Amino acid sequence: MSKELQGRRVGILAADGVERIELEQPRTAVENEGGHVEVLSLQEGEIQARDHDLEPAGTFPVDRTVGAARVDQFDALILPGGTVNPDKLRLDQTAVAFVGDFVRSGKPVAAICHGPWTLVEADVVRDRTLTSYPSIRTDLRNAGATVVDREVCIDGNLITSRSPKDLPAFCEAITEVLASTPAQT
Repeated sequence: MSKELQGRRVGILAADGVERIELEQPRTAVENEGGHVEVLSLQEGEIQARDHDLEPAGTFPVDRTVGAARVDQFDALILPGGTVNPDKLRLDQTAVAFVGDFVRSGKPVAAICHGPWTLVEADVVRDRTLTSYPSIRTDLRNAGATVVDREVCIDGNLITSRSPKDLPAFCEAITEVLASTPAQT
């Protein structure tokens, strides 16, 4: 295990319906580099994961609610996908405000697949270049983003990827960007 991310704290914001692999793989990548990860959600307890949006895929324990979290407690934020997960997050004003504040802080924010939906709701994609799952690209364009079709896209502090097939590049980008960013917590 490398220690490049030793002392770094990363939040993963997710709700019921999160795509299991899109939470697990980035969490493992950060932890393998020595970082600490906390799962944030709308409620205490556990969140239900899915495989391919449809099949139940177990649960993840919630470390704290997004309402109890502050941007200054984390060095980066990850927004996994699954269609239901970001749809729930974008309906919660506390989650939307947290994501908006995080992006505006300049700290790295990584979103994969349908995860950028929450970025749209937080109104932080205007004049930014992102990628996403094809079905939400119109939403990104309508919110003022330039959309590209790449396995990973980095625009300032935003890191985005299209789908689970891009997870290796997504995880590598997260760890590289976080390792090159001064610790802020």
